[in-house]
Amino acid sequence: MAGKGRRIFATIINNAVCINFFNIIIIIFFTIFPHVATSEPRVITPFPAPKLMDLPQFQGEHKESLYWGTYRPQVYLGIRARTPQSLIGGLMWINVKDGKYKLRHVCKHEDELSTYGWTKHNGRDFGHQLLADNGINLDTKFFKYKGEHSGYGGDWALRIDAQIHESKLNEELERGAQIFFYLADEGGNVLDINMENLNAHKGSLLASGSRTDIGDWQLHLKSMDDVELHYSGFHTLNFHNLSDLVEENLASQIRRHDRVQLSDSLDDTPNVLVFQIIREFPLTTDIVLISGTGSESSRVEERVSNLTGTSLSNQLKDKEQSFDEKFEKVFNLAEKVDSESIPVGKAAIGNLLGGIGYFYGQSKIALSSILNLKEQVNILSYWPAELYTAIPSRPSFPRGFLWDEGFHQLLIWRWDIHISLDIIGHWLDLMNIDGWIPREQILGAEALSRVPEEYVPQHPTNGNPPTLLLALSDIVSGLNNNEFTATDRSKISLFLDRAFVRLEAWFQWFNTTQSGSKMNSYYWHGRDNMTMRELNPKTLSSGLDDYPRASHPSGDECHLDIRCWMFLAADCMYSIEVLLNKETKPDKNYGSTAKLLSDHDLLNQMHFDYAYGAYLDFGNHTEKVELKWREVKVGYNHTARKLVRVVMEKPELRFVPHIGYVSLFPFMAKIIPPGSPILEKQLQLISNRSLLWTNYGLRSLAKTSSLYMKWNSETESPYWRGQIWINMNYMILSALHHYSKEDGPYQDSSKALYKELRSNLIKNVVRNYKDTGFLWEQFEQDEGKGHGSHPFTGWTSLVVLIMAEAYGKI
Repeated sequence: MAGKGRRIFATIINNAVCINFFNIIIIIFFTIFPHVATSEPRVITPFPAPKLMDLPQFQGEHKESLYWGTYRPQVYLGIRARTPQSLIGGLMWINVKDGKYKLRHVCKHEDELSTYGWTKHNGRDFGHQLLADNGINLDTKFFKYKGEHSGYGGDWALRIDAQIHESKLNEELERGAQIFFYLADEGGNVLDINMENLNAHKGSLLASGSRTDIGDWQLHLKSMDDVELHYSGFHTLNFHNLSDLVEENLASQIRRHDRVQLSDSLDDTPNVLVFQIIREFPLTTDIVLISGTGSESSRVEERVSNLTGTSLSNQLKDKEQSFDEKFEKVFNLAEKVDSESIPVGKAAIGNLLGGIGYFYGQSKIALSSILNLKEQVNILSYWPAELYTAIPSRPSFPRGFLWDEGFHQLLIWRWDIHISLDIIGHWLDLMNIDGWIPREQILGAEALSRVPEEYVPQHPTNGNPPTLLLALSDIVSGLNNNEFTATDRSKISLFLDRAFVRLEAWFQWFNTTQSGSKMNSYYWHGRDNMTMRELNPKTLSSGLDDYPRASHPSGDECHLDIRCWMFLAADCMYSIEVLLNKETKPDKNYGSTAKLLSDHDLLNQMHFDYAYGAYLDFGNHTEKVELKWREVKVGYNHTARKLVRVVMEKPELRFVPHIGYVSLFPFMAKIIPPGSPILEKQLQLISNRSLLWTNYGLRSLAKTSSLYMKWNSETESPYWRGQIWINMNYMILSALHHYSKEDGPYQDSSKALYKELRSNLIKNVVRNYKDTGFLWEQFEQDEGKGHGSHPFTGWTSLVVLIMAEAYGKI
């Protein structure tokens, strides 16, 4: 460096006749240290490689075919395009409960719908959804069509059928169905309303406008019966509170005129139009958006006719039949499950695909090592980015979660490899220069409005299980087994080739930032070692949140699950390297890393407790920790009674004696040799009713654990402390299936456990869906009842792969 500095200095002096000495020094400094000249912190600097989404396979026809969709999963029915400032559409309706009018729009548990969700959705141009709201039943069908005269992305239609159960017909609902459909332009473009048609009820045209992406467009409404129409137009750039605008308008009308109808008025330059459709039950109406209407040959009337009435009915019928045929072709369930299970499987994949969303915004990044609300942290904004992704749950988690997404893709790649690669590509393009990807994507005002403030900032020291590699490993296995066409094989290979540098950076980020103090050990960073409110500091980065870890977080921890994730990641990287004929680099020998991390003896030395007969975490731990009520100082002169953490014994480095999902990770990763006595011990843990086994699936934490079903704080109920989770049960089933095929002394017992566990899981998910109308986030252990968020059609949708016995390489 010194020699280089002298050469640069001499060059500058020779050319610096008119430059003063101070400027010379500044130039020297930034020439020798060029990275200092860019003031952008590394954490918000994009990864310096070509983006996946710039690949030709994601342009042209592919991009246009996915332009429009039901990409607003946070509302009961929302349509948008995959562009940052889209034309967006949505559905609202009114019900009456306890004498009060209730406007439905955003998915909420407190609305207490008896069921809602997509019974079928192909992820592209068709979806069928049922919404049952206390006697009002809405049947909605989405259809997209690209014709010769369509603008970019094509046209779309929405059919709404509204009916009411006779027992629910009351005075407030005698006027009939009150349905609202809105169209809004996020770019602020003015929307033109067709007053003549609205006032005279002539023609179908409701509104029109123009955009650079789709050209001129028109919105039409056709109903099989006469309907009463009202409207309101608003100007706003806050699209996350459209419900408030409608509620305020209706409330004003009720106060002034004692009627529940929109004001038939417009703000200046409205970019939001809301149409109220009123008719006695039953009601059937078709709403159509026609793009590219500016030319003389656009044939608008013909296209509207094609997307309404009998013509639309026939096309919807064809799409539904195509969905059924594809479902059976992909998953082949007819001979594997009973007829009662198949509609549940269709709803599971339909809800997963129908829940795919498009988001745009900037993540908030906290430059702090722990999540601590009292700590003053520096918040930075990530670069503006888009994300096309599936989501775990429409009412609770309508946004992207990194470790959930890998499980989602185990299903989606089998259904549509092009959608799957598009989603994975979007996630990998979110990587920063260090190889880090924020684990939770809270993009845009609509997403921000749904998330508690303390969970918004993402911490760049914290990871999340690299489950996207599970899906990629599966896809590579499919390539090796010739499961794709020649064209798809070529596209997948090009994708993997461009993705490889990002995957390497991601792997290296984990391998360096999450490594432990012991050789080949790892631990999840981000636990709060200063907490006074948590019984056991959470490990959010692991995905298992409140699963018990060492009582006192430290750099001496060794977490078993991340060690196994690193093995699976290395194994996947090696399989991609071999597939692409990549040269093995000495400092990035994935094959050797996978072999080292799967060494059974080394794993046992670090994580197997022979006294417990189980694999366990290691760390600074004591069991003598409790939550106790104490008077706690609040502010300057006040105290309040709070539950606080009380440690009654000095912790020591030891195995953490909690048996549960983490204890089974070497089994899930198939590291244990089929003839090992330790495999027998793992099977005993699985089958022991006093530990993990229930009639509904394996519980997350053994009943013998001191933290079994314990609250973690005054406000945090147990989450991963006993409840049954489908994603982990799927991985355990995959391992049982594997060992049932391996010669050895435990083959038969593995087969018996596999058969019984698979049956229990399917029966319980199907029973809950039939009883409640939902797939659930988790299931309780005593009666198997669904618990937590619903509908939860993220990884609970893996029940389809359980039905299909499709485990791939996982």
